Amino acid sequence: MKTEQKDNYIILSDEKDDVEDFADFLTRIQNRFKDQNVVIDIQKYGNLTLEELLKFLKLSFTHRKGKKSLVVVNDTINIDAVPDEIHVVPTFQEAEDLIGLEEIERDLGF
Repeated sequence: MKTEQKDNYIILSDEKDDVEDFADFLTRIQNRFKDQNVVIDIQKYGNLTLEELLKFLKLSFTHRKGKKSLVVVNDTINIDAVPDEIHVVPTFQEAEDLIGLEEIERDLGF
């Protein structure tokens, strides 16, 4: 796994070639980044199926329950098919914007 620290979030990228293994790995080590906003970079997987994306659902639910943002970056998935419990955006800029908005909402008590 490759990590890149930004001002208010961390980017996690897979260095291997199995998106499901990456999701399982992140779920197992979630305690390492539970206090940070997270962007998961899975753009390299190209045409990701909804089933593959849903492997990140438990991770997303747990992370958001801890009052931190988790955003998946992939520009091939049909956003309309994605459940509300997991945030998927096509670019890193949109991920950063979404994290900023969620931080404002948390600060305001929403």
